[in-house]
Amino acid sequence: MRIPFRHGLLATLLLPALALAWGPTGHRIVGELAQRQLSPQAAAAVADLLRDEPEPTLAGVANWADGLRQTDPELGKRTYRWHFVDVAAGGCDYVPARDCPGDNCVIAAIDNQLDVLRDKTQMRTARIQALKFVVHFIGDVHQPLHSSNRPDRGANDFQVSYRGHGTNLHAVWDSLILDGQAPAADVYAVRLAQTPVAAADVQIDAGAAQRWAHESCMAIDANALYPPMHTIDDAYLDAHRALAEQRLRFAGARLAAELNSVLASPPPN
Repeated sequence: MRIPFRHGLLATLLLPALALAWGPTGHRIVGELAQRQLSPQAAAAVADLLRDEPEPTLAGVANWADGLRQTDPELGKRTYRWHFVDVAAGGCDYVPARDCPGDNCVIAAIDNQLDVLRDKTQMRTARIQALKFVVHFIGDVHQPLHSSNRPDRGANDFQVSYRGHGTNLHAVWDSLILDGQAPAADVYAVRLAQTPVAAADVQIDAGAAQRWAHESCMAIDANALYPPMHTIDDAYLDAHRALAEQRLRFAGARLAAELNSVLASPPPN
């Protein structure tokens, strides 16, 4: 979830009763979808790594990275830019030196944290943290406005009105797009799981994270996410919900595929 402090607070104050999409609910949906698609070996490894968590599931740790603002402000500040990537205006081509200096973007964060998780010589605490980051960041990179090609901080600076309330377009996609559709993340995940993701859409390789970010960026203009009059209504939400659900399903399937690969061998006894 990419919400700077001032915009996140504004959205919370203006829209206090709304369900979250790529906030807690959306991230839990991604985790729940992925959990259902883990191989036995990966499921055992996940259970081993998360055995001391209050809720030892992918859904249970899916929002850990967003919570760092409160639980570990120093780590939260250091990893803030890992949640998104901004590419040059007018296109969706990713140039690492320009768009991700110092590996401070979601594409590099996914790749680097997968490397840590894959490396069984790493300390257990490092691999646990890497797993939590991977679960969250693969969710983030599938939210279209987390891979933006506009100079408005992922639409945080693009103000919109909904039912007479002012907020920003990023908050709409983090907080409104699934509103009223999910009484609980697991219930929503059950429904989304009924439409499996095609194998051709779940390719994992060295360029996967970059490809997912490119998809998200391309979806912004292809689906007219920016309302020209800076006003949205329920028709806007209804029209874009299918895209949101597709991105959640893709995120869950791809997260599971990555974990099935990097956690292929069973955990040590």
